[in-house]
Amino acid sequence: MAREMKRILMTGAAGQIGSELAQALRRKHGSDNVLVTDVVRPPAALAEAGPFETVDVTDRAALDALVGRFEADTVYHLAALLSATGEKDPQRAWRVNMGGLHNVLEIARARGLVRVFSPSSIAVFGPTTPREMTPQDTVLAPTTIYGVTKVAGELLCDYYVLKYGLDVRGCRYPGIISHLTPPGGGTTDYAVAIFYEAVRRGRYACFLREDTRLPMMYMPDCLKCTLDLMEADVSRLRHHAGFNVTAMSFSAGELAAEIRKHVPAFEVRYEPDFRQAIADSWPASIDDSAARAEWDWRPDYDLAAMTVDMLDALRARRAAGALDA
Repeated sequence: MAREMKRILMTGAAGQIGSELAQALRRKHGSDNVLVTDVVRPPAALAEAGPFETVDVTDRAALDALVGRFEADTVYHLAALLSATGEKDPQRAWRVNMGGLHNVLEIARARGLVRVFSPSSIAVFGPTTPREMTPQDTVLAPTTIYGVTKVAGELLCDYYVLKYGLDVRGCRYPGIISHLTPPGGGTTDYAVAIFYEAVRRGRYACFLREDTRLPMMYMPDCLKCTLDLMEADVSRLRHHAGFNVTAMSFSAGELAAEIRKHVPAFEVRYEPDFRQAIADSWPASIDDSAARAEWDWRPDYDLAAMTVDMLDALRARRAAGALDA
């Protein structure tokens, strides 16, 4: 077994997953042992609760200097441009997503780091992939630059495992839903925004069709699967950089109906935009039996439990004046 991980550097810490994962890691390992980084300053609660540095992951020298100065033995590499944002600037998406990952892997290889986490996404799948119960090992032929970078990233990570013995791990995240971080440019972000608007205004204009069904996961389960995978016994892992994980699948209409159980007057209209084509190329449900077999993955939240928790949390934030009007 590898030595206990105690010095962690995280990239992309200001993002939806990074901001909450950083807090979870600090609770687990101690605030002083988790250096959070991003190109922008994260909220004060994160930036001031432990070490923070501004760094561009495409600048290998600057990133390497940080890893060395902090004496990091583990990297959680979350910096990336997401699906909808990437389509607006594919060249930048390639530079950040692939250039940044290559820099992290090279630094980890050269410095002999213990472990690297590099998340993947359901964006690796495409219109020729089976849409229902998408298998772990299947066709990866995406139609977005974000998906292309995630497929290439999985292959690059697995190459570093095979060629250099570097312990790199990653999950193919589905849509992630959270009440702490606003939507950040992903196609599945409607499932975050809809809760915000249900609490703020009681109405929402959805950019996907009512029948659009996608795999999703609540943030507590996202943190759980990430931490569980990083702590799994490497000898059990047959896969490394691209584990299918999921917790639930629902359509936009099913989510709206679930919210209406608690907000009866909630109104939704459906106005599909360019993100509809992206969603149509992704799975409707995921087979994550490999994760369940290789590191005992089990989600805690279903649609009903998540909806109650999301609405309770957002109502509390609104009552405290912490939810933007």
